Amino acid sequence: MFFVYVLKSEKDGRLYKGMTQHIENRLKEHNSGKMKSTRGFRPWVLVYKKKFESRKEARRYEKYLKSGEGREVLKDIIEM
Repeated sequence: MFFVYVLKSEKDGRLYKGMTQHIENRLKEHNSGKMKSTRGFRPWVLVYKKKFESRKEARRYEKYLKSGEGREVLKDIIEM
């Protein structure tokens, strides 16, 4: 199993999109400051996750969420 996840910074509201097999551990890594790209915007909360059977499918969806169209779709999903 692979997960594509979206985190929201409680500091400034920015979103971070990523992929992992262990969602709980990954969130802890982001909030502990181990991830350089997210360290300055802690704390993070999980606002969305989607499960995939393969890494390839998950990676494709993660790239989609990072695209212009995907960001717009994600806004609608999160606002629900």
